[in-house]
Amino acid sequence: MASSDIASRCVASTFATPTLFGAEFLSIEANVVPDYSFDVPRGWTYSQPALNVQNVTFCNVTVTYTHTGQNDTLHAEAWLPSESNYNGRLQSLGGSGWTPGRYILTYAGMINAVANGYASVTTDAGIPEAASPAEWLLTTPGNINTNALQNFGQVSLDDEAIIAKQLIKSLYGKAPLYSYWNACSQGGRQGLKLAQQYPFAYDGIIAAAPAINWAEFYINSIWPVFYMESTQQFPHDCELNAITQLAVSACDELDGVKDGIISDVDACRRIFNPFKQVGKTFHCTSTRSKLEISHAAASVANASWTGPRFSNGKSMYPGYEIGTDLPTLAPTNCTGTVCKSGGEGSVEFAWKTFVKNDMAATLKNATGRDFDTIYRHVKQIFASNLETNEVDLRDFRDAGGKMITYHGLVISLGFKIRLQADISQADPSISPGGTLQYYNKVSDFVGNVTSFYKYYQVPALGHCWGGKGGQPEALFDQLRAWVENGTEPFSTPVVVTRSDNTTQQQILCPYPQKPSFNTSCSAKNSTRCWSCAQFFELGERNLLYRPLDKSRCNCRFVELALIPRALDLSDDVTSVEAQS
Repeated sequence: MASSDIASRCVASTFATPTLFGAEFLSIEANVVPDYSFDVPRGWTYSQPALNVQNVTFCNVTVTYTHTGQNDTLHAEAWLPSESNYNGRLQSLGGSGWTPGRYILTYAGMINAVANGYASVTTDAGIPEAASPAEWLLTTPGNINTNALQNFGQVSLDDEAIIAKQLIKSLYGKAPLYSYWNACSQGGRQGLKLAQQYPFAYDGIIAAAPAINWAEFYINSIWPVFYMESTQQFPHDCELNAITQLAVSACDELDGVKDGIISDVDACRRIFNPFKQVGKTFHCTSTRSKLEISHAAASVANASWTGPRFSNGKSMYPGYEIGTDLPTLAPTNCTGTVCKSGGEGSVEFAWKTFVKNDMAATLKNATGRDFDTIYRHVKQIFASNLETNEVDLRDFRDAGGKMITYHGLVISLGFKIRLQADISQADPSISPGGTLQYYNKVSDFVGNVTSFYKYYQVPALGHCWGGKGGQPEALFDQLRAWVENGTEPFSTPVVVTRSDNTTQQQILCPYPQKPSFNTSCSAKNSTRCWSCAQFFELGERNLLYRPLDKSRCNCRFVELALIPRALDLSDDVTSVEAQS
């Protein structure tokens, strides 16, 4: 089937009605998309190089179906290349935020896949396009749409794999030789769910920056705003940026290379103390004046890095890494020297949606116990469907499956939500601490985890893409070689943008190894100068926190003073230029 005759085959009658237990198929539509061109932006394909796609013709097949008795309507959409361009493999793409798939980032990945010869598929999980997730999360005031959550969180993932493989067999005469999942964020969560619950659906999975513990991740995203509002501490955004720049100055060369990037975040936590920066002067661009870093700024930075706490001071979830764009997490609006929260409404939205299940409800002056209640309700709602923290991956391993996760460790200054891709009412990233925690637990339970599952930490990479750390664009091809040839990926190359805007070729190493630079190497801008070294065993990570002595703020509830901070072993830095 060449491109010229795909039109004769790309019709609904070519495709036998799929077989899916518990489902009723409503329609199959097939349409030729001729000479499609799209210059895919770099990073949108996550673990693959982005292509400038020119004049690609493919068959777009959309299957509409329902789960009997559930009163739902789902769509699985497959893009199938001409037979002469088809490489015999399926590459499925996931979603982002509250979107399960079938949106611009998914389609960018799909056209990139089709241009590379893959058949590709996505699903909407029956979730309608909505300005707010509350529009479909609540069937009526007081009632959570549990069926929609089930479709979104798990059922649609197995559905689309089964449907796609049958469509492929109908068009090409046989099922795909190998099937792959390639996605990030919500798509990373979906990838983990597939490995955990549907271990035979895919041979290889890229599950990048996954939203593993959905309740904790969501709570983490609203924690900095809640902390500011609860303690009435609202720093200028430039103060938070100044603290980040001081951290970069203190921690940049911990890996032996001066490149403006915090590569060893664990060591940075041990040596950098935000409270030691209080009183240091810097130039604030937004106020066009010199300011001193306030205790409020140090407190907000510390709270963001250490993560959400219960009202009794116990930890809920790991916070964000040092180097993250703090003004995005903890936005403020300032007039002169007076600042107020720029994230008003995020905590109340959670209260309305997940506690009261009523968008007409109100919450004023939320307390620590209120925050506990929000977490508890979010956990109850999401635990069974959206969370992906099952550590028993033996079925996936024994099926021959291979999986790779990468996670950016920070968000570059100025990083913002792109295309509204992430959760509304939330920040633009997922804490890498949760991913590391999960990987260590899998290692403890399964043993020899690196034989089938590898985790790459990416310094200075934003959420899924962006930042100075370099995109791990070789990972998908390395995954395929691992699945099909047994070629294990012991490192992966990246191109890092240094602080002077020059670039350097470096490598990433699978955790718990870290990249080590050979200072005597003559080819400084070559991956040959780098190797992977293991400094500790899996499960040995220790952030060396100790509790604060006492909060200096006028907090309405004293428990927030129990937030820990890292041990301080660093030298002081006297001044820093910070951009707002």
